[in-house]
Amino acid sequence: MGALALAIAVAWAGEYVVDVIRGTWSVRYTLPLQLTDAISLTAIAALWTRRPLLVELTYFWACTAALQAVLTPDLAQNFPDPLYFTYFGYHIGAIVAGTFLVYALGIYPRAGAVARVFAATLGWAALAGTADVITGGNYMYLAWKPTHASLLRVMGPWPWYIGTGAGVALALMLIVGLVTNALRGQERGAARPLGVGG
Repeated sequence: MGALALAIAVAWAGEYVVDVIRGTWSVRYTLPLQLTDAISLTAIAALWTRRPLLVELTYFWACTAALQAVLTPDLAQNFPDPLYFTYFGYHIGAIVAGTFLVYALGIYPRAGAVARVFAATLGWAALAGTADVITGGNYMYLAWKPTHASLLRVMGPWPWYIGTGAGVALALMLIVGLVTNALRGQERGAARPLGVGG
């Protein structure tokens, strides 16, 4: 667990180091205010502490936002650029962390987990939106849509796509919650002793 946490930390911090070395770091674009930053830091903390709330945040964010980021990467650099490795390193690392914490260690989401994670997402979005207003940036794509392929591209114009995106995020979290509960039920059934139950 410590090795995975360290790998995520190195990839996440490495991206900022590369930006500083290349002179591309700026308050407008590279403050740690993307949801990806929250996911990475939360995954690291969850791996070290295994606190239920941190595991819930890591799991639901990883299975929704991080997974989408891997499938539709917002990445201008290609292999073997260092940012290629950092980007996929912390995104995939978060996905591995979330699934491992839940399915390998059995730290399943508690009742009300979706509501808690969605509320935390809205809170982080409010922080990112405030930074967008102050810096003129586009943290969490709240100011304009990404130029790369993304679900946001089909969700209407600004600002309507923000509300649509929030709705889609909630729907995905609910689906993840349902699937998780179903898998947990199967696991409990498989662990039931022979001759017990119907």
